[in-house]
Amino acid sequence: MIHALDRPDAGDLRAQTRPDHLAYLAGFAVTFGGPLLDDDGQMCGSLIVLDVDTREAAEEFAAGDPYAEAGLFERVTITGFRPLLGT
Repeated sequence: MIHALDRPDAGDLRAQTRPDHLAYLAGFAVTFGGPLLDDDGQMCGSLIVLDVDTREAAEEFAAGDPYAEAGLFERVTITGFRPLLGT
């Protein structure tokens, strides 16, 4: 699971980079994902659950994401996840 929070001064960077980000995601086994929303309903980060075999594969995915390459994120956390409910 990749939990990424946008940097506060990101401005329009998310919108500008979104087409490249979505195209990038199409090349991977994404279980589910989407934007995180702040209390005002504005996008403030991303949550992606990715089906990969190793943490290194998740790290490579996260580093290659156009959002990450553009410097959108203030913080990225990668955590293992085992689906139990809603599967």
